[in-house]
This record gives sequence, C-alpha cells and structure tokens, in this order.
Amino acid sequence: MSLVSIDPATGRVLQRYRPTPAAEIEATLARAARAAARWRQEPVAARCAAMQALGTALRARRDALAELITAEMGKPLAQSLAEVEKCAACCDYYARQGAAFLAPEIPPEAPAGAEVHFEPLGVVLAIMPWNFPLWQAFRAAIPALVAGNVLVLKHASNVSGCALAIAAVMRAAGLPRDLLQVLLVSGREASGLIRDARIHGVTLTGSTEAGRTVAALAGAALKPAVFELGGSDPYLIFEDADLDAAAECCAAARLVNNGQSCVAAKRFIVARRIQADFAKRLAERLNARRVGDPRAPDTDLGPLAREDLRRSLHRQVTASVAGGARLLTGGVVPRGPGSFYPPTLLSQVPAGTPAFADELFGPVAAVIPARTEAEALRLANATPFGLGAAVFTQDLDRARRVAAALESGMVAINGSVRSEVSLPFGGVKESGFGRELGLWGARSFVSVKTVRRF
Repeated sequence: MSLVSIDPATGRVLQRYRPTPAAEIEATLARAARAAARWRQEPVAARCAAMQALGTALRARRDALAELITAEMGKPLAQSLAEVEKCAACCDYYARQGAAFLAPEIPPEAPAGAEVHFEPLGVVLAIMPWNFPLWQAFRAAIPALVAGNVLVLKHASNVSGCALAIAAVMRAAGLPRDLLQVLLVSGREASGLIRDARIHGVTLTGSTEAGRTVAALAGAALKPAVFELGGSDPYLIFEDADLDAAAECCAAARLVNNGQSCVAAKRFIVARRIQADFAKRLAERLNARRVGDPRAPDTDLGPLAREDLRRSLHRQVTASVAGGARLLTGGVVPRGPGSFYPPTLLSQVPAGTPAFADELFGPVAAVIPARTEAEALRLANATPFGLGAAVFTQDLDRARRVAAALESGMVAINGSVRSEVSLPFGGVKESGFGRELGLWGARSFVSVKTVRRF
C-alpha cells in the first residue's frame, strides 16, 4: 500500500510514495549505527559549523520548501515561509551556542579533578507529525546532531514529501549522508524500530494516545525519550485586561497554522463581567480573517490538513453545542473542494463538553466564564493537558501569581505562547515530558558522565 500526499485545499493527489521495504529498513539502521560511530568523533566545533551550513542551505531553498509545506498540509504560504526561516534560525542558534552547551562542567563544591561530560547516545528515532512538517523535525534534529547523535526520521505519511526534502537539504548542505535518514513506514513498523538495539533514544511529537503507546515501548526497552503531546491551552482574561489587544492576540493565537498547533490558544477563560464584551470582540476578529487558497497572499486561514480531521473537529463542535455551548459564529462545514472549516466561536461552554477540555485541532475557540481568579485557575487546570497557557491583566503581581499556579510547561503574560530556540519547550501532565530547544534540547539525548582525576 502506497503512502499518499494530498493537497488539502483541493483534494487532489500530489504524490504516492512506496513504503520502505523491510530490507531497506535494516540497511538504514545499519548505516545509522556506522554514522553514529563516526559523527560522535567529530569535534563539537565541527558539528556546529555543519549546522551553520545547514541554515544557509535552508534559506537557499526557502521558497521551494515553503511551497511543499503548503501543498502537503495547507497552511498559508506566508506561514510556511516563516517556518523555513525558523528552522534556519535554529541552525544558527546551535551553531553559536552548541559548544558552550556541551562543554564539560565542574559542579559547585565538586571535588578537585572532577568534571561532568556530555556524550552522545547514538541513534535517535524521531517520530514527527504533519502540522509543522519542517520545524518540528528540525527542532528535534538540530540539538541532537550538535550533541553528536544521528537520526532516523519517521514522519507523518501525508507529509512524506517534506520528510524526503529534509534529508535532501541536509545532503545539499554537505552533511554526511547518513546523519539523518528517512523511513516511510507505518506506526506499527515504528514500534519495531523502538525495540531495535541500534536505536538509543526516541523523540515524539504527536497525540497523547500515540505518546502512551511509544512511551510504553521506550520504557520497556529502557530508552530515554522526549514527548511533546497534545494541548488544550487556556488563556485567562481578567477584568483589567486591554480587551482589544487581548482579542487580537487571542484570535491570532487560535488561528495560527489553521488552528492546528499544540500550543494554539484553545480555551478562553474570561471574567464573567466582561465575558460578553470579549466574546463580541473576539468574534469580530475571527470573522475578519480571510479563508481561502493557502497560496494566495491575502489568505489568513487555509484548510485543515485532512478531511478526516475536519469531520472529527465538526463532531466536537456539534457535540459541544448539543451539550449546552452557544454557537456565536462559524460551525458550518462549507461546500466545495478542500478540507476548509470556518473560524468558529463557542461561548458559555459548560464542563463535560469536548470544547471545554479536549484538544480541538482546528479554528474553534471556546469562551468559558469565570467569577473569580480562583475559579479561573480551577477551570484552566481542569484538563489532562498542560502544554501552554496565557494570562491577560495589567496587574503584574496577579499575572505572576496566576502563572505560578497554572499547571503548564509554558506561560505567556499579555501575549501568546510560542516556541523560542533559546527557551525550553514542552509540557506537563498528558502533554508530555522532557524539553526541546535551548540548553535543555542540546542535553536531551546525551549520556551525563562523571570523570574524576585523582
């Protein structure tokens, strides 16, 4: 059975890919093991220089890569261009900082002659999703490569073209051919890879369900892992917030990547006294976004990545309305080709409905009223997820107090949650564990070794 890449804006088949046969899987793992033995011997400075070259190669191919991202998963072209640039900026960052992150350390009060060294594990299996097909792969790959590891990439099947393009741009940058290899395989075959002795670590970005499966396998094999899973990010808006600024920020944060981001704003927990006013302002901004061809320069919102995802999202919306939520705008599946879904706003969302605590992976916003700060926090934390959150208030003491109480890996104050190459990225609870990016990403897949001279 072939892997199919479909343009979600038209429904047209872009390409069919032959799955990697068993013999080639075996050959890939053997090459990865040999490449890991060689790459770990390269000085950290040489690895960092290779990342600088990779950033240059990404920028040289920016337009073609962005067009491929938009074709395979449907995000507006301007966002695809930004995604490629973010990957290049990540390369630049680790080229500058990688040597410092991996230099031996002397801990406070360590005995004389003692150092802590950071050594690569070997081969890391990266299981990546479709929603940021370049960024999420590079976000995992660059720090792992700088640390001296190599990668085997199992990407989502609907962005197989992007997966192959990642390997191609690494070769174009002059990196050794086998530092990152792509396997076009199913999730079931990926399970076998985790158990293989030549795989030394696993990184997964995906659903919580996938995370549970992969975590069980990695744990049974005693292999370190990093998981960035789902989210139902709460944005708390208090009475003293600048409502226009908050509504604009929240609309953009909900619709980024066509609403298909783990750290997109999803639930808006609003002080009851201003709830109707905020909902009106948010609806106006959602309705002002242009839905259409993601290749058009004036498009704000493209299609969902697959038709099955649109069906699932619409079921969540209709179930929430049936459960008592009010539909203020959107919520109607448009006719015509493509997996488009309109910006949708639900208000007065009650507990127990999908929009209250589940992850809605698309352009659907849920407004939930709260009487007090304590109730707002209770509602925000009443979810199994804990990836990102935001607080809107002009009282910085309150902002810091609320941020400390939110069960989340990241909190923004008067702004939106986003990944930054210098800061740790990841969640708590069912949003995963481990951290990517910054110093923390560079040390995610290393052996921490004590070396002591007597």
